[in-house]
Amino acid sequence: MTTSLQQLLGIDLPLIQAPMAGVQGSAMAIAVSNAGALGSLPCAMLGNDAIRSEVTAIREGTGKPYNLNFFCHVPPQPSAEREAVWRNALAPYYREFGIDAAAIPTGPGRNPFSAEVAEVLAAFRPPVVSFHFGLPPEPLLAQVRGWGSKILASATTVDEALWLEAHGVDAVIAQGLEAGGHRGHFLSHDLTVQPGTFALLPQVVRAVRLPVIAAGGIADANGVAAAMALGAAGVQVGTAYMLAPEATTSAVHRAALKSEAARHTALTNLFTGRPARGIVNRVMRELGPIGSAAPEFPLATSGIAPLRAKAEAQGSGDFSPLWSGQNATGCRELPAAEITRALAQGFQSSTA
Repeated sequence: MTTSLQQLLGIDLPLIQAPMAGVQGSAMAIAVSNAGALGSLPCAMLGNDAIRSEVTAIREGTGKPYNLNFFCHVPPQPSAEREAVWRNALAPYYREFGIDAAAIPTGPGRNPFSAEVAEVLAAFRPPVVSFHFGLPPEPLLAQVRGWGSKILASATTVDEALWLEAHGVDAVIAQGLEAGGHRGHFLSHDLTVQPGTFALLPQVVRAVRLPVIAAGGIADANGVAAAMALGAAGVQVGTAYMLAPEATTSAVHRAALKSEAARHTALTNLFTGRPARGIVNRVMRELGPIGSAAPEFPLATSGIAPLRAKAEAQGSGDFSPLWSGQNATGCRELPAAEITRALAQGFQSSTA
């Protein structure tokens, strides 16, 4: 590997702020990029107009490189039968909150990278584009390459890392089982094949000839130094930024991250239909974190959304996706730039 991550991405620090859909927007990306790392914007939950607006804000707020992140899942065919099973599982909660299940709309909530999105991005030619759940079809990927954008993608196994290398990414994000929210698995849905970060990282470093970025459970400078000692070209950090003032993390989510409850996270498919790591709450305890009733990703979202809204209005996170990695110890109520500088001390330790 002859190119450092800093050279590849045009950044001062080999640190990427993980894109965190639902808890951040352009303000976080701007602050982190201006601090010398790579700020990221999660785009999977944004419509085209919102993407255009947020990217415009980033370009106005920083002259530094930034990363736009997209999902690459194949949308499932909606099933009225599967949806009915899901609504039936949630029926006791609908009754508790006085919700009319028949009035709840259905819909995906998260969209994959598409030709329409690429058309929006063509005007911006973003410096870095990252993908989750694999890669988009080759014609779309060729468009991204044509803009001169560097391409990153997440791998949760060695096989996924090799697949990404074979399909022409510029760097691989080795994302361990500790990571909060949705990890980027795409070749297999078998959770037993996904190692933790510090088991996965050295295996991926040995397997590919690309820069490897460590992600999952890294929350402070010591974690950064450990990842670099295991051969990482850089690190990606998410949970540690979730209490920053630039984050849009809800009040109930912030309270959970600051509580002892944050020590107990689990993979759950109840909120989206795909396993994602979050702080264990009431609905996860009562239905079990992984439920067969939940429709395929991302169709589970619509059924549980009104319960989340009702509970949060009462100050409760019982039905909210309280995304968090296994290590929330780095969560501090500090500006994103200060968090970035604190994490960067780990790079000094790794070269001392």
